[in-house]
Amino acid sequence: MGVKGYIMQLQPFSVNDGEGIRTNIFMAGCPLRCRWCSNPEGFMQKEVIGWYRRRCIGCGACASVCPQGIGIDMDSACIAGHSGLTGHEMCIACSACVKVCPENARTRMVTIMDAEDIIHEIHRHRVFYSYSGGGVTFTGGEATMQPEFLDYLSHELYGMGYSLAIESCGYFDFEQVRESLERMDLIFMDLKHMDPAEHQKYTGVSNEKILDNIQKLATLGTTGSGSESKRGSSGLEIKSEGKEGPEIVIRIPVIGGVNNSEENIAASAAFVHEYLPHARMELLPYHRLGAVKYEAIGKPFDQDDFYTLDAEEMDRLREIVREQGVSLADYR
Repeated sequence: MGVKGYIMQLQPFSVNDGEGIRTNIFMAGCPLRCRWCSNPEGFMQKEVIGWYRRRCIGCGACASVCPQGIGIDMDSACIAGHSGLTGHEMCIACSACVKVCPENARTRMVTIMDAEDIIHEIHRHRVFYSYSGGGVTFTGGEATMQPEFLDYLSHELYGMGYSLAIESCGYFDFEQVRESLERMDLIFMDLKHMDPAEHQKYTGVSNEKILDNIQKLATLGTTGSGSESKRGSSGLEIKSEGKEGPEIVIRIPVIGGVNNSEENIAASAAFVHEYLPHARMELLPYHRLGAVKYEAIGKPFDQDDFYTLDAEEMDRLREIVREQGVSLADYR
C-alpha cells in the first residue's frame, strides 16, 4: 500500500513561490486559524467537497446520487433523517455528486492522494524545471502537519534531483521535520506578528513556538564537505555531498488593520537581523482571493475589517525592513 496524504491541489507552472517554474503541492491541515486565510478548506486533514452556488443550475443530478440524502443546496439543513445538519456537515466526500455535476458546481477541494501519483505528475513537467531553474514547493495548509508524508515526498524528490522549497507558518515540532527541512533549497517561514497577544488574537496561537523555530533555522547548516555533483533519476543535477543549508526567506503577510504598523514591521525585521543575519524578508500584501472558497465550504467570510495597503504604503514598510539591515526578496 502506497504512502498517502491529504492534498488540496497540485498547482503546476507556479512562479511566485521560489525560483523558476514550480509545482506547488498544497497539503491539508493547519494548526493556525488565521482570520485572513485564503485556503480555509485546508484547515483539517479530511476530504472535502465544495459547492459553488454561482455555478449551480439546479438540475438535481447531485441529489439523485447522494447516499446521505443531501439536496442541491449544501448550505441548507438536510431533510433526510431529520438531522438538522447542513449538507456540508453530513457530506462523507464520496465524490458521487462531483462525477455527475454538469457545471462543476460540486468539486473536490481536499482529497487523498498517493505519493507515487504526485511524483508522476511532477515528472511530467520536469523539462520546465530544468530550463527555468524551478522545482517543487510544499505549501498548504501547512505541509509540516503531515510529517511522514512530507518526509517521504521530500526524500524521493530530493534523490531525483528536484529543487525543493517549503512554505510554513512555523508552528511545528522542529526536530520532527528537521530532515525534511535539510532537503530544502529554500524555506519560506511566516512571521505574522511580533506581539504574542495579537498573534493569539488573529491566528489562535501564540507566536512563541514560531519565533523559536525561526531561530532554529540557523542550525540547518552543511551536511558534509565537498561538492561532488551527480544526476538524479529525473535527469536533474544534484549534489551528493556538501549540501549547504537552505536559503531562508521570512515572509510577512501584511494585513491592514492587524500587523501593518511601522513598529511591528521594524520589530520583525530587527528579530530576523539578530537571529538570521543572512536571511531575506518578503512583504506580501493582503488579498481576498479566497473569498469564494468560504462560500464553497459553507463558512462565513468574516474579513471586512482587513484591508490591502496601497503601493506607497507597502514601499514604506519595505524601506523599514532595509533600515534594519535586512535584504528583501520578491517572488511576485
